[in-house]
Amino acid sequence: MLLKTFGWSFAITALGLVAAVFYGGWEAFGVVAILAVLEISLSFDNAVVNAGILKKMNAFWQKIFLTVGVLIAVFGMRLVFPVVIVAITAKMGPIEAVHLAFSDKDRYQQLVTDAHPAIAAFGGMFLLMIFLDFIFEDRDIQWLRWIERPLAKLGKVDMLAVCIALIVLLITSFTFATQAHQHGGAHVDKAQTVLIAGIAGLITYMIVGGLSGYFEDRLEEEEEREHEEEEEAARTGKKKSAVLLAGQAAFFMFLYLEVLDASFSFDGVIGAFAITNDIVMMALGLGIGAMYVRSLTVYLVRQGTLDDYVYLEHGAHYAIGALAVILMVTIQYEINEVVTGLVGVVLIALSFWSSVRRNRALAAAGDGSGEKAEVSSGV
Repeated sequence: MLLKTFGWSFAITALGLVAAVFYGGWEAFGVVAILAVLEISLSFDNAVVNAGILKKMNAFWQKIFLTVGVLIAVFGMRLVFPVVIVAITAKMGPIEAVHLAFSDKDRYQQLVTDAHPAIAAFGGMFLLMIFLDFIFEDRDIQWLRWIERPLAKLGKVDMLAVCIALIVLLITSFTFATQAHQHGGAHVDKAQTVLIAGIAGLITYMIVGGLSGYFEDRLEEEEEREHEEEEEAARTGKKKSAVLLAGQAAFFMFLYLEVLDASFSFDGVIGAFAITNDIVMMALGLGIGAMYVRSLTVYLVRQGTLDDYVYLEHGAHYAIGALAVILMVTIQYEINEVVTGLVGVVLIALSFWSSVRRNRALAAAGDGSGEKAEVSSGV
């Protein structure tokens, strides 16, 4: 069962890592492996959400998601999108950007390096908003309660996340403006670029969030309709079989899943720029990671969910927050790629370990002491 579900992912991993060795030696092998793990860790909670929605769809739409959806996810967001980012920030055509990446790596590297402040500001704001929206939300299950409980109370203030993100952006831009004054105006353009790119990242997040909210509302309407049908079946005494959505409802589910996947893959793409500017290694690493996320989604649908590991979603969002900070810092200071990649891995590992501890404590304490066990199992 495991080999059948993850077989293609294993094959793509082997091919991708071999290609990385031929492309850039063992250093490239390490970078691609870290990128793959980063993509999986950032998208793990997305796979859980995908599985919960996908199991409601009929066989046809499940197949569409796992075929057409894979093409969109792997080739669209993980391969094409990084090229688009480089092309826009370096002010050149996508074909020219791809050709330059292979024909003149030194010039391409310089162009990407020059464009890094814009990339980092754009991605940093996008990732920061995802983290802030998560951390300010009041939720039943909390991992680091001493942090999450007071922040959830602060989150009741409207638009707090947007205000904090804008303050961070203004401070970052102001720092560059100060440097410009000290160095005779050499950094004026960079300060303006950081400000404009950061605002663009904030707007992009709000658009993606708006689309996700729209499709989520459609799903809630469909679930409410199903609930009413179940109540009617209970009153009439008729047995109601499980409904697998098709037609327009399934189509909206498919769109919702693609918006979710795009937003989470965007995190991985932006985070990848904090690890490497090499478009080939980025494509290999993110492509491998995307395949595992899709395989994991299928596995969760066929085997049930991993909702018992309740802190994994927290760990993924803390990793996103860490990447946001790192990206903003790398506008001015250089941070080792390995350190950047391992931050997310460590946070995911800690959240998984905390989830296992929680489950063991709940099992030992029994149903009557669930809350006490949960409190004692946090990090």
